Amino acid sequence: MDRCGLSGAERRVWASLPAGARSALAGLPGADLRTLLLTVARDRAAATRPADVLRRWREDRFVRPAAVDPRVLSQVEARIWALLPADVTGVELSPVAPLGTCSAVAPVSQHRVVSTVRGTEVLSDPTNALAVEAAVRRRNSDEVHLAAVHRVLRAQDFGPGASAHFRLFTLVSSARDAGSGRTEARLLVRHLSFWAQVLGELAPAAGPRLHVTVFDDPVFRDRLADTVRPALGEGPVPLQDEPERQRGRGYYAGGAVRLTLRDGTLEVGDGGFTDWTARLTSDAKERCVVSCLATERLVGEMDR
Repeated sequence: MDRCGLSGAERRVWASLPAGARSALAGLPGADLRTLLLTVARDRAAATRPADVLRRWREDRFVRPAAVDPRVLSQVEARIWALLPADVTGVELSPVAPLGTCSAVAPVSQHRVVSTVRGTEVLSDPTNALAVEAAVRRRNSDEVHLAAVHRVLRAQDFGPGASAHFRLFTLVSSARDAGSGRTEARLLVRHLSFWAQVLGELAPAAGPRLHVTVFDDPVFRDRLADTVRPALGEGPVPLQDEPERQRGRGYYAGGAVRLTLRDGTLEVGDGGFTDWTARLTSDAKERCVVSCLATERLVGEMDR
């Protein structure tokens, strides 16, 4: 990155265009920019041959089908829906979200998201989209609990053999702060209890674990001891401290959780406290807990 925040590839592309092109494009009204980009996409599609489509299908990690058996995946996800508490509302999300849904409320680079030419982005994390929906619904409800399952597409390269798209079963809860971390603890207990039930029923032989990390939040540390742990009890899916975790610091606010199999060596889910609904509603008293499970990873372990 240079001082303007441009990568080497970005500098090369802008240098190949006439002087002032970047400023001119950035200054276009949104509707005019969409018209320009749609025209470019139409012209490029018109030059595409069937052989080009076939080649891209073989080579492009964004478009290759997933390796999972959809019949098995559907059965597993149906069971997870059946285990969901009755007061959690299911949401069928759109394949796209407003541009900036991730980067505007969370410290996520837009380069990790597949942006479209119509001012939207391909859904890369259902928790962000559900947080927006929760913020809308909070206007008419004391608290909101939402769930969704969705195939997401992410732009970052996860390495050889890894798919750019996968399915996530996600939960988002939002409620008003009751003080002393009580709201956060109550919402977290809901999420962890549900995931413990899911993993305990669907993958009991795979060594399921729940992990919790406190990020410099003494109030959450106290609620973890006097509220969260007693509520979860000594079930078949243990809750373990993970004080060494650093990933997610700055993304999650105060604390984070992980869902794992193989006695902690295979991560299948993640979550934590966020300030997303607080930022979306401009209300610092809003509290939000998010969590998710990668259902294809779960299916892979159930087949073992």
